[in-house]
Amino acid sequence: MAAIKELSKSLVQPFLAVVIGLLTGALVIAAVGESILGTYQEMWKGAFGSFYFLTSTLARATPIMLIALGLSLAFRAGVFNLGAEGQMVLGAVSAALVAIYLPAPGMIKIVAGIFAGMAVGGFWALLPGFMEARFRIPLLISTLLFNYIAVLFASYLVTEPFRDRSGSAALAQTVMLEKSAWLPKLFAGMSVHAGFLFAIVAALLLFWVLRFTPFGYEVKMLGQNSLFAQYGGINRIRVMLTGMFASGGLAGLAGTVEVMGAHYRFVDGALTVPGFAWTGLMAALLANSHPLGIIVTSILLAAFQTGAMGVERNTDVPLELASVIQAVLILFISAKFSYDWWKKRKAKGGESHGAL
Repeated sequence: MAAIKELSKSLVQPFLAVVIGLLTGALVIAAVGESILGTYQEMWKGAFGSFYFLTSTLARATPIMLIALGLSLAFRAGVFNLGAEGQMVLGAVSAALVAIYLPAPGMIKIVAGIFAGMAVGGFWALLPGFMEARFRIPLLISTLLFNYIAVLFASYLVTEPFRDRSGSAALAQTVMLEKSAWLPKLFAGMSVHAGFLFAIVAALLLFWVLRFTPFGYEVKMLGQNSLFAQYGGINRIRVMLTGMFASGGLAGLAGTVEVMGAHYRFVDGALTVPGFAWTGLMAALLANSHPLGIIVTSILLAAFQTGAMGVERNTDVPLELASVIQAVLILFISAKFSYDWWKKRKAKGGESHGAL
């Protein structure tokens, strides 16, 4: 019952934010001169109107969900990992190169590619964590800047040494993976692949770890009150580094499943242009970093994106409608964090005056 109550509480905020976003979107639709109800019906159809559209939404939600789960673990430990984009891209290119050049059967290539993607993403996140622990370089800054290094380095790899020169020269990309190294589709002819199952299992596993293990308790204590947790004997640096590695590993897995289940090669810009990392950040914040809530918010945000494509196809409302709604969600999240910060500061001020 406590778990259900906690999940329900974590979903109140995202649904309130979505309502506000849809009301703002209605203003945009009215300004264009289209029917508000008709436009939202087209958005629903584009996201869930048929089994094909449903599976497309779930496929879109897969990398968003994995990234959001990784970020939620870091946030719950009281650290800010803003480097999911770089961790995702480096994990993706590593998985692609391993799956392409490893001389092994297809199943071995799949397993090795998944482990390589998660390991590289994890170690790329671990490096800023080490810099924070050793040199006091803020994670908020280092993880953000590491995105540029990772994305540009991956771009170099597929532009020069590992570029596919047998096909079109217009795209910087690796050669295609062998079919035996592709992640299987969950349904024939549909876009959703086994990576979606990985994301669901990861959410359930993370929920269990955070709720029923000593490590989960340490993460919770550090996120709520780091000074009290350290006073109680919790090793902040160990938990922070473990959380960063796991966070980066999940981001690397997000890139890996996109490469091995959707694109079947690493294409420069294919993971950064859709904004998976930043949408994942939004999904984590909307769900208050609750693993089960992230399943809902990830599918919801993916539905906005796939639904907006249907709106653009069948109405005069532009695709940017989804961007407008997401921008409102970001403002809602920012307002909530600002209010919480102001409330905590006011409470501390009251305690200081009371002590005087």
